[in-house]
Amino acid sequence: MADEPLVLGIETSCDETGVGIVRGTTLLADAVASSVDEHARFGGVVPEVASRAHLEAMVPTIDRALKDAGVSARDLDGIAVTAGPGLAGALLVGVSAAKAYAYALGKPLYGVNHLASHICVDQLEHGPLPEPTMALLVSGGHSSLLLSSDITSDVRPMGATIDDAAGEAFDKIARVLDLGFPGGPVIDRYAKEGDPDAIAFPRGLTGPRDPAYDFSFSGLKTAVARWIEAKRAVGEEVPVRDVAASFQEAVVDVLTRKAVRACKDEGVDHLMIGGGVAANSRLRALAQERCEAAGIRLRVPRPKLCTDNGAMVAALGAEMVARGRAASSWDLSADSSLPVTDPHVPGHDHVHEVGTENLYP
Repeated sequence: MADEPLVLGIETSCDETGVGIVRGTTLLADAVASSVDEHARFGGVVPEVASRAHLEAMVPTIDRALKDAGVSARDLDGIAVTAGPGLAGALLVGVSAAKAYAYALGKPLYGVNHLASHICVDQLEHGPLPEPTMALLVSGGHSSLLLSSDITSDVRPMGATIDDAAGEAFDKIARVLDLGFPGGPVIDRYAKEGDPDAIAFPRGLTGPRDPAYDFSFSGLKTAVARWIEAKRAVGEEVPVRDVAASFQEAVVDVLTRKAVRACKDEGVDHLMIGGGVAANSRLRALAQERCEAAGIRLRVPRPKLCTDNGAMVAALGAEMVARGRAASSWDLSADSSLPVTDPHVPGHDHVHEVGTENLYP
């Protein structure tokens, strides 16, 4: 246990200030400071508000994680941080903080990919990832199918959303139904009391000539909004629970159908689902049903590890250390559009030299 790398991870890609500490594949601390309440009145995340919230929360959240883990900052073997993708300003706060701590502690710095981190976090719950692993990542900014044979160096995109991500569609439909923000949890809650077959909403990109693994939810979002508007225009009451259930079913039907198809086509017998929408109860249930029917083992982390958190960043950082991947250089910067094919960012042709003097008090 003591020989496994002890890594602190910092996640600031959106509105969650996450700090996690892991030893190998064991989670020691997962501290999160959320600014979601500050964005609720705007109906979505405001980048500048998120960045300022990260600045205020960073040091207290790191201190809390160290205390929860029962370790000293001096004991760390490395500092990992989300370098992208995400909101540029929010990412810069995290990267700057990680650099400061790594320099002060004399520890190696690892800039890692947000999406690859969402895959790697499953190791904290279910052990080492099978190689290869098919991953379905579903969140407010991403709906992606990824095939990974090595989470530290080889992640291949199979398909992605060509317009609205699934989580974004949940937020928009919740707003049309006047259910508030964020939309995912509240629609899931209302859908449990509704009929998923009440309304035949469209399934995007499921025709024989459509891309096999890409996703599109803008047409579904528009169809649901127009259905609601038509009801209101003639003075009829909108059956909120049935709308929520039917909309949710349309989303998870497409997600799970394409994920299982990708596994079959690639001969992969494991499917991992991550990202904030992976906390959706119907997505989990339908994925389990379809994976069992196809002979595929499903791996889904507990809901708290599906949303953005520092534990996932620490998990990928620990894997980088364990596999001897190069640390990032001191010129590491945030990249809001960092491709998933770059699980980590070593920097330019040189890596940074770690100082021998510990400047951290």
